[in-house]
Amino acid sequence: MRRREFLGSSAGLAAASLAGAASGLVSPAVSLAEKPKPGVKSAESAMSLPIIDTHQHLWDLSKFKLPWQAEEPTLAKNYLPADYLAAIAGQNVVQSVYMEVDVEVSQQHAEAEYVLELCARDDNPMTAAVISGRPASDDFVSYMKRYEKNDRIKGIRQVLHGASTPPGYCTAPAFVRGIQHLGTIGKSFDLCMRSDDMGDAVKLATLCPETRFIMDHCGNMSVTETKPAPRKIWLDGMKALAERPNVVCKVSGIIASASVKWTPQEMAPVVLDTIKAFGIDRVMFAADWPVCTLRAQFGQWVDCLNEIVKDFSEADRRKLFHDNAKAFYALPDKKWKA
Repeated sequence: MRRREFLGSSAGLAAASLAGAASGLVSPAVSLAEKPKPGVKSAESAMSLPIIDTHQHLWDLSKFKLPWQAEEPTLAKNYLPADYLAAIAGQNVVQSVYMEVDVEVSQQHAEAEYVLELCARDDNPMTAAVISGRPASDDFVSYMKRYEKNDRIKGIRQVLHGASTPPGYCTAPAFVRGIQHLGTIGKSFDLCMRSDDMGDAVKLATLCPETRFIMDHCGNMSVTETKPAPRKIWLDGMKALAERPNVVCKVSGIIASASVKWTPQEMAPVVLDTIKAFGIDRVMFAADWPVCTLRAQFGQWVDCLNEIVKDFSEADRRKLFHDNAKAFYALPDKKWKA
């Protein structure tokens, strides 16, 4: 399935909504200029609890080629560290974890070096990174060799919902061996896949018990999907995945499948079902910036999620927004200033 087909199929309201998050890299059905302001607080509202953003994208098109942008031109412009700092102003973001952006395979090492340099600087919150990789490739072990002792590189991601990764791709023997190798060197793998492929995620996590997994974007369930069958497939899969102790989940990305006039209530079922499945100790906030800007600014997504979990205890909200990520990624403190 091509990226555009994935997007079109995952949103129940094609003309009025975005499709489900694709690797965090998606295209809107309307332009940002057409996006209404939802009835939640704006990005100016500061949050008292500290935030660790576990899914921060950046791309500098003078350095990297992102082939997916040929089909998704809305995001085909630079999103640089200064833009991210502007987006998080007033939000008490204390640290962030970079997420790979599906650059050309030949540029994967260069992307890693780019973000490692940002992690070492004190002018931004980036502390660690999840980089791109191809676990099924013959040279995957040698590819990982230069990163296996680098504590800033926490894991690998390969997007699993594209035409080149059909259902069952991630359970093939070569792919499984690559993921098992990640476990032997203490690296994780991010699962970014179709919402109806949860069974593949369950099989992979079962076959690789020593590898830690992170399910991205609440399993990419479109928040506009109203048909019972797709939601049942997703939720049954999420529950089965949550039974594997080596899997956690990011609460992120779902804003990209929201309707134009979205509300926190539209987002709430997917968020709350995800948290119920995994438990409050195994979920982590992520912004999926700049993809979230297709429907909401950084602060609006934070406020939306705060509204959904407003009845949670302060300790549980702190786990969601900060503590779980700090522990899962073993992030050292970072003192930074814009």
